[in-house]
Amino acid sequence: MQINILNDSEVAIIKDLIATSGQIIICCHKSPDGDAIGSSLGWAEFLSNQGKASTIVVPDAFPDFLRWMSNVERIVRYDKHKEQVAAMFQEADLVFCLDFNEPSRVEYMEHCLVTSPAKKVMIDHHLNPNIPDALVISHPQMSSTSELVFRIIWQLGGFEMMTRKGASAIYCGMMTDTGGFTFNSTMPEIYFIIGQLLTKRINKDKIYRKVFNNFSSWAIRMRGYIMYKKLNVYDDLHASFFSLTRQEMVKFHFIKGDAEGLVNIPLQIKGMKLSVSLREDNQQDGLIWVSLRSVDDFPCNKMAEEFFNGGGHLNASGGRLFGTIQEAEEVVRKAFLQYEDMLKR
Repeated sequence: MQINILNDSEVAIIKDLIATSGQIIICCHKSPDGDAIGSSLGWAEFLSNQGKASTIVVPDAFPDFLRWMSNVERIVRYDKHKEQVAAMFQEADLVFCLDFNEPSRVEYMEHCLVTSPAKKVMIDHHLNPNIPDALVISHPQMSSTSELVFRIIWQLGGFEMMTRKGASAIYCGMMTDTGGFTFNSTMPEIYFIIGQLLTKRINKDKIYRKVFNNFSSWAIRMRGYIMYKKLNVYDDLHASFFSLTRQEMVKFHFIKGDAEGLVNIPLQIKGMKLSVSLREDNQQDGLIWVSLRSVDDFPCNKMAEEFFNGGGHLNASGGRLFGTIQEAEEVVRKAFLQYEDMLKR
């Protein structure tokens, strides 16, 4: 089973950077998801096992269903500690950029990242990597950044020292970025990695429950409401979309993470190829977040690039629009028509 992904030069550079750095930062993208948090915590645990302290910095809040992971309380949020984080970036010797492909993905924290004098290493699985002056470790064919982190730890000889909490974080990242291993997860190496993580006594069933079965009663009611009242199904196109407004979020006591995985539910409809969700930002007026999920070979990443100012993976992508929710819905309808032949195929 081929697990190694680094060439000899990359191995030597990473080992040297870790050995010679005193102040190390790990950062990830805005609105961190399970892969961003899982890979960051897993990598921080590896560094700790190498005798190196590090600080995980995130642009803003992450979902409550990720708060069970060990050391999550040590994560520093930029939106709550801007001056502290800015100073940390200026004092850092080394910055690991995990689960994002360009500085704009950290949004308001971008200036801190790009002006940092620290050496940078990018570990990511998104297309078109573009972090200037960084050692780029980019493998878009991988299921997740957490998978990449495991492979790198394995190749650097760190697996024996991997702890249960580090293994649990990596497994959580792989699980969430593949929808419970239901998409982008056909490579046999993934299941070899899962087998190795199980030797660290992780409880994969409990991890699943903590992530996917951890909603409030209000979140469940919101999901039922969206599917009953807001789902627009185009049977002839094998596509659907729904929208969630700020007013509806208030009505259902929305907290970050309540809409996690909601875009996947319409794909349970027989013959459905594409599902799109629209969600108004609950703070910034006129900003609408777009999520796309597809099955088989439908390229929702291309649709995201063409219509929603975004991108991503073949079957899981995202983007954003600016305007009203009604205008966003019109963009979705135009996108469906543009891809009509492919959807009907």
